Amino acid sequence: MSKALIIDDETQMRRLLRMVLESRGYEVCEAAEGQIGLQEASFHRPDVVLLDLGLPGMGGIEVLKRMREWSDVPVLILSVRDQESIKVEALELGADDFVTKPFGTSELLARLAVIQRRRFTRQSPLVVVGNLSIDLLHHEASLGEQALKLTPTEFALLKMLAEHAGRIVTQNQIIRQVWAGQNSDQSEGLRVHINHLRKKLGESGPKIINEPGIGYRLAEAGE
Repeated sequence: MSKALIIDDETQMRRLLRMVLESRGYEVCEAAEGQIGLQEASFHRPDVVLLDLGLPGMGGIEVLKRMREWSDVPVLILSVRDQESIKVEALELGADDFVTKPFGTSELLARLAVIQRRRFTRQSPLVVVGNLSIDLLHHEASLGEQALKLTPTEFALLKMLAEHAGRIVTQNQIIRQVWAGQNSDQSEGLRVHINHLRKKLGESGPKIINEPGIGYRLAEAGE
């Protein structure tokens, strides 16, 4: 049974989340404050954390920072704040995804499933997203039975998106990893390579979705 930790100061929201999660077989624990949430995370070692940003005392961003010092547990941010800058900050500090309140329960459960699944598959030497397969050992990618001809930069970019499939990867995160050590602005280069990858993946491959002002997301099968 998966354990979920809810850190949210709204009693009604915690009650709703508990009901939804328990109906899907989760064991649920709660915290109404950031500091208590950290203590609960340390004690219960949950499989996923649902974290509100607007907490009293220690805010959600600070909770996320401290949690990432010792844990890689998947964290789904829940917040009424939908500014791009807030989303980017949370994602770059280690959040796995971001859902804006109010949200649908189907969307919430789908996003939870994605971030939990990717936690256990991201270290595999073979990354599979739909009909896309990426062999990390041999630096090869294929779409179905057809090998993809990718440049080293395209391979690095597709690899990063595939390892985080279903999740938003910010533009800064991509540039730091794919163009590590290069000081010039790579924003335009990123857009060009994304367009090249979209053409190579075609209609049959997974879709690279632009999250305006934030980054990109490789859609999972059926999305």
